[in-house]
Amino acid sequence: MSSRFADNIAIVTGGTAGIGRATCQQLVAEGATVYNLDLQAGEQEGVTHLACDVRDYGQIQAAVAQVVKKEGRVDLLFANAGIHLFAGIEDTSPEQFENVLSINLKGTFYTLKEVLPYMRAAKKGSVVLMGSDQCWVGKGQSSVYGLTKGAIAQLTKSTAIDYAPHGVRVNCVCPGSTQTALIDGAMVTFQKLSGKGPEEVEEMFHAFQPMGRMGKPEEIAAVVCFLLSPENSFMTGSIVSSDGGYVAQ
Repeated sequence: MSSRFADNIAIVTGGTAGIGRATCQQLVAEGATVYNLDLQAGEQEGVTHLACDVRDYGQIQAAVAQVVKKEGRVDLLFANAGIHLFAGIEDTSPEQFENVLSINLKGTFYTLKEVLPYMRAAKKGSVVLMGSDQCWVGKGQSSVYGLTKGAIAQLTKSTAIDYAPHGVRVNCVCPGSTQTALIDGAMVTFQKLSGKGPEEVEEMFHAFQPMGRMGKPEEIAAVVCFLLSPENSFMTGSIVSSDGGYVAQ
C-alpha cells in the first residue's frame, strides 16, 4: 500500500460502519492519522473515535477543536455521516423529515463550517462530501433522502468555488446501491411494501445496476481516497459517480 496520506490529519464523520469505516481503514493503511466522529464507537486499529452527534453543532465544534488542539490542523475531511429513509411524502412524519435533514444536510454543513476555517488558514485541504446516485436522478419513495443529496451536490459546487482561491478542494462521491447497513434497511422496507421475499428483493437490487451487482464499501472508499489525494490536484467541485453504471442508463 502506498503512503500518499503520510503526515495527513483526517476527519471522517460516520466512520464506524459501511463506507465510512472502509475509508477510515484505507486512510490509515496509507499513512493518515484518522479521527472518526460518530455516535457509535466501533473499534478500528489506528483510528481515534470521538463520540459525536452530527445533528448537534456544539458537539461538532467540540470534536473538531479537540482534533486541532492535538494535531494543529485538519488536512482531509470526508463528511460521510448519513441515514436513509424509504418513504413517500405522505408517509413521512415531521420528526422523520427533521431527522434526515439534520443528519444528512445540517450535519454536513456544520462539519464544513468548523473544518474549513483551518484549511483556509493553512491554504490547503481536501474535502469529500457523501452524495448518492440521487444527486443525479430521482427514485420512488425517496423524496426526503433525495432532497438532502441533491442539496449536497449543490453545496459541493458552491463551496468548491468559494474555497478554490484558498487552496482547498471540495468534491462529492455518489455511490449507487452499496452493501451496507443502510441498503439492508431499505431492502427490508421494500420487502414489506412489495410483499416480495428477501432473496427476490436482493436479486432485484443487484439487477438494478448495469454491472449486475451492488457495490462494496471498499470500492467506494477507493474513490473517496482518490478524491482526497493529491493525485487529482486540478479537480474540485466535481460530482463523481461510483454506481455500477446506474445513472448512465
